[in-house]
Amino acid sequence: MLNLRTLSVTLGKAAVIANNVKRGKKVVASSNGTSVQEAEQRTIESICNQDKTAASLICQLKKRHSTQISTMPMMKDILGVVATLGKTNDDNLSSLLSEYLGIDNMLGLVCKTYDGIKSLETYGTEGNIDKKSGIHGLGGSIGKILHGRFTVFCLENIRPFSGEVVIDDPQRYLMLRKPRLPNGESPPGFLGFAVNMILMDQAYLSCLTPHGHGLRETLFYSLFSHLQVYKTTADLRRAIPFINDGAVSLDGGILRPNGSFCLGDRKDVEVKFTVALSSGDSNTPGSITEMEEQVKLKNWEKERFVEDIKREEDLLKQVKDSFSNQKQQLLDYITQSPASKVNC
Repeated sequence: MLNLRTLSVTLGKAAVIANNVKRGKKVVASSNGTSVQEAEQRTIESICNQDKTAASLICQLKKRHSTQISTMPMMKDILGVVATLGKTNDDNLSSLLSEYLGIDNMLGLVCKTYDGIKSLETYGTEGNIDKKSGIHGLGGSIGKILHGRFTVFCLENIRPFSGEVVIDDPQRYLMLRKPRLPNGESPPGFLGFAVNMILMDQAYLSCLTPHGHGLRETLFYSLFSHLQVYKTTADLRRAIPFINDGAVSLDGGILRPNGSFCLGDRKDVEVKFTVALSSGDSNTPGSITEMEEQVKLKNWEKERFVEDIKREEDLLKQVKDSFSNQKQQLLDYITQSPASKVNC
């Protein structure tokens, strides 16, 4: 088990290193010419601009009231918003996958447990929503009223990918079977599976369910399944006999799993995944991105360590209470008169 003091020291060192890198070196740029941090902030701002949504409320609370909400059980169970949990290495791919998922899924909240889901919304005796509790009450406390429905994903309730993952790769890519022509080759233009084109920060890679499944095996597999990605719409259409769970193409083609096509002009996507560094640059030693990811990871580990301690303390208290009760029963029995013991 992690040592809390060691973890705190490591966390502090990582933060200092990240700060030194930020002051002494140029911030690493993403593939669209801006820093990854700026791109992440743009994603968060785009979510905040979705007024009266649960995702907007959560992002604003974390941005402006992080200290006050950090100890709230409901907020601690919310891992984040779908759009903030993954990245892509290309702006066009980001727009395409975000369009495929749709705004409701991109703004979906992701909770770790079902208890977190229950804490978000409570109901009266007639099934009406209690606007003074849960996320509704939290929004009302800062003058933000939620409007309409919102999607919430529960990691522990999602049926995970049942196949193998690439264990020796930090991204834990899924080992999916590629479509094959009769000659054994993949269809022309086939680039891969969308679920494996999502990149995750180290902190989110460390987020596992009690059964050891990561975000790619649960959340992103439930969203994309075996969605295939092709270079062009022409490539996609030629490969239709080999497509079972839908496909997209880099020039904007979308084939849904139910067999329907999305036609017409593409429109600007309001909320999309952050564009990350290319895979060749993302591991640059000493980069600010790497240092900040280390800080995120250590914060995540520290949070889990504290939760483990709390759980162990609760179990210890239960054992002590049980022991005290049994001890008292034994003392009561010992102090009973012999006649009473015979009657027992």
